Amino acid sequence: MSSRIEKDTLGEMEVPSDAYYGAQTARALQNFPISGMKPHPAFVWATLIIKKCSAKSNMSTGRLADGIGNAIVAAADEALSGRMADQFVVDPFQAGAGTSHNMNVNEVLANRALELVGKQRGDFSLIHPNDHVNMAQSTNDVIPTAIRLAALEMLDPLLETLEGLELALADKAKEFDHILKSGRTHLQDAVPIRLGQEFGAYAVAVRKNREGLEACIPALLELGIGGTAVGTGLNAQPEFIQRMIQELAIATGFPVVASSDLFEAMQNMDPFLALSSSLRRTAVNLGRIANDLRLLSSGPRTGLDEIRLPAVQPGSSIMPGKINPSMAEMTNMVCFQVMGCDQAVMLASQAGQLELNVMMPLIAYNLTFSMELLKNCVQKFTASCIIGISANQERCRRYLEDSLGLVTVLAPFIGYNAAAEVAKESIATGRSIREIVLSRELMPEAELEEAMRPEHLTAPGLPLDEKHNQA
Repeated sequence: MSSRIEKDTLGEMEVPSDAYYGAQTARALQNFPISGMKPHPAFVWATLIIKKCSAKSNMSTGRLADGIGNAIVAAADEALSGRMADQFVVDPFQAGAGTSHNMNVNEVLANRALELVGKQRGDFSLIHPNDHVNMAQSTNDVIPTAIRLAALEMLDPLLETLEGLELALADKAKEFDHILKSGRTHLQDAVPIRLGQEFGAYAVAVRKNREGLEACIPALLELGIGGTAVGTGLNAQPEFIQRMIQELAIATGFPVVASSDLFEAMQNMDPFLALSSSLRRTAVNLGRIANDLRLLSSGPRTGLDEIRLPAVQPGSSIMPGKINPSMAEMTNMVCFQVMGCDQAVMLASQAGQLELNVMMPLIAYNLTFSMELLKNCVQKFTASCIIGISANQERCRRYLEDSLGLVTVLAPFIGYNAAAEVAKESIATGRSIREIVLSRELMPEAELEEAMRPEHLTAPGLPLDEKHNQA
């Protein structure tokens, strides 16, 4: 492979001839062959937006010559369109703060801008990665701003998929609302519930998680760009900050604002910790729902078999005809990963010292990874599992009629202790609740039949007139 020589403050480096990145990126590739992964496209997009808006802002203040600034803007537009996507190559596990990623973007834009004005890549005498592309910026304010913008960009699709899951669960709640079944607490028989009520609760849980993610948005809109190295704004003109905010609002469509304290915006990772925590909460609930679906569909002959999940693939390489809850299992795995990512974000957020948190690359990676995973997972879980769930109404009814939970309805009429004795005798003998109550003459048959109608037992109140209540 042919190469060219570029220089940075440490000396010369060989760079592939066809690369737009330069010496500092080449050093990062040499220093950090850690995971084999590259930055998330949303994080690259956000960094490119910052560079484009910085060039426009610096031109508007008169600090950056129009010819240079316009070349940088044109290079950024090309990169934003998808060209040179393979040039953003620094491993997420890199030097602290994200200097390597920032310089990767600076070098790519500088070299492409040089080409646009008829110069050779690496000839930084006219357009320099630090002096021009990084003008009035520092890694220390660029990276937290890029994390915010990337998170905002990724939130909308994630929220849309969660809303789709919520609606699909709500549809199932309506479809199954007439199906009575035995409730279960401690995995033991409990009072009756409608299958639709179970699914309705899932829909509400997803809605609350979606609202929790939406509540993270205001803090993400507060940007610390312009604080440069430590929050003082050194080497950035005073009017640069407000112009940057205006340009970023236009470029992204987000109603961003300047942070009221640039020092805090650089030191404090709270907005990212809050978002990660909300992602974890979503994963916890999603995993819980997937667990329930796996349990309710277990069997089909030796498990609960109250619902049937869509068959998406053969379930075994050795057992013919076996079908597994594959989409729910995938969902569990994704949820475990998101929970682990949140732990990493939490540790990284508290690891900042003084004016800077150098663990920002880890935060950026785990946030974008979690959001991507959840978005894709929820989309497939909804389309390939939830929408196709069917109910085994006959099995639900049979379990309900056999459930010891039915004795609970009798407690207000025959007393808790007598009801408990009925339950114990039913367990010991296998006789039904109805049969034992009648044999012990605890209630008239007509009242017993009315009291034990399960339709009465899935809403607040007593199935018989209040006068029967012995509580």
